[in-house]
Amino acid sequence: MSESESFFGDPDPIFADKELLRVSHLPEGDRIIGRDQELQKLANAIKDAQRGGTPNNVLIYGKTGTGKSLCSKYITRDLTQAAADNGIKVGVAYVDCFQESTETQTVRTIAQALNDPTQTDITVPHTGVSTSDYYRRLWDILDARLDVGLVILDEIDKLEDDNVLMQLSRAAEAGKVTESTLGVIGISNKIRYKDSLNERVKSSLSERDFVFPPYDANQLREILRSRADAFREGVLDEDVIPKVAALAAKEHGDARKAIDILRYAGEIADEHGDDTVRVEYVDEAHDREEQARLSELIAKQPEHSKYLLQALSLQAQEAPDDDSAIPTKDIYSMYELVCERNGVDPLKMRRVRDLLSELAFLSLIEQERKGRGKGKGAHTVNQLVDEPEVVVEACKSA
Repeated sequence: MSESESFFGDPDPIFADKELLRVSHLPEGDRIIGRDQELQKLANAIKDAQRGGTPNNVLIYGKTGTGKSLCSKYITRDLTQAAADNGIKVGVAYVDCFQESTETQTVRTIAQALNDPTQTDITVPHTGVSTSDYYRRLWDILDARLDVGLVILDEIDKLEDDNVLMQLSRAAEAGKVTESTLGVIGISNKIRYKDSLNERVKSSLSERDFVFPPYDANQLREILRSRADAFREGVLDEDVIPKVAALAAKEHGDARKAIDILRYAGEIADEHGDDTVRVEYVDEAHDREEQARLSELIAKQPEHSKYLLQALSLQAQEAPDDDSAIPTKDIYSMYELVCERNGVDPLKMRRVRDLLSELAFLSLIEQERKGRGKGKGAHTVNQLVDEPEVVVEACKSA
């Protein structure tokens, strides 16, 4: 290779603005498809903040890729602008609780997001401060520079305990803040998350509950079309978007996954040196996204959920046919062996059933109640959604 040549070549022949196909991209309102009702409900729940009042606390449930985080970020940004027109200063803090799962990490992140040291003369160091001191600084920041604080806790179920929820949801009531007020938007994939909360937290935090349903094929198609300008003009085969939307709707209704598949299809076309994103690249893109999605989703699960997936995968590999459904008691026996191999104590059967239900809610497995025969009752059987070899590999990389 000569010195004048570059590994990076000419300008991207496929993508005009690839950021439109990133999960982190926050689109304008006209690009948020199929969530008008959900946005309106969220707006109604927090609208009091527009004039300096206390917003309702909200819990949002739904499977991955149903627009929960997207809508929460958009509606709080819209609220911030509307409040500013009324002379009200609203601050928004976003916390990924998978990354910031301890009480100290969470309150520190919130304080840092809401602070402006040039206005408050308050610093929020990354280390060297106690949890109680982080709380004191947060309350001082709120009273010093904001009328309303809004905290988005994404993957709220990953928090190690609910004390931070108690502190945030009762800050004004307890007199921690006097010149401002505070609201919480919690986001979870787990429909039963609220059941695990302390009763006092449950009553104060969950003032409004919303469930976001999966997208249908038409909505997914419109979502993808709204981002088609991520590609250069003329490079996208007209059958690509309908195929991606149909695949995603059939399997999960996950807009995030559909967008990822579309991006991967473009990358695969580029890797092949093709100047057109063709429909035949979609299947390869789907396989690539599936492995990436599984690894990411499994990585976010508790260790014992991973052990259960491994146990179910091992049982499925030993099953006499590909579609065999495994009774929960059989999974539990294999799960005990997996736990022993990893040097941990297995959970009780009741907790294992709960974890399997959560895995089913996340579409990692499918569950069905089946009868044992006349007068013998029924039991739950479980099947992997993906091939067992793929799940085993994802568990290893998670």
